[in-house]
Amino acid sequence: MVTPNAENVSAERRGMTDKIVVLSTCGSEEEAARLARELVSTRAAVCVNIVAPVRSIYRWKGQIEEASEWLLIAKTSRDLFDRVRSALEAAHSYELPEVLALPIIAGSPNYLAWMTGEVNGEADAVKGPPAA
Repeated sequence: MVTPNAENVSAERRGMTDKIVVLSTCGSEEEAARLARELVSTRAAVCVNIVAPVRSIYRWKGQIEEASEWLLIAKTSRDLFDRVRSALEAAHSYELPEVLALPIIAGSPNYLAWMTGEVNGEADAVKGPPAA
């Protein structure tokens, strides 16, 4: 694993980026695909990976539950988090959908530039997208 440092991270990216990864789980593959497409088509996220199935064990309403779920990994910017959160909460089948944001502290300058272009509606600003 490569650790971000002065040699492999551009000067403007040495601090925290404005990019985030948003995690959410879904109860079916169909729901995961529908939500992922909605986030990307509305430019709330530039890319959404669907990881499936994942096994979740959690406490819900006083009981230990276990479920197979589909994990969404949405790449976006901090400025768009409320849009992503609102879209997921409005269209999700769960009573209380998971919507967690994690910061992207560093990344490939080309990938981060592609993300910026996509969230700003400048799709041709950078050649891409790279493989998700």
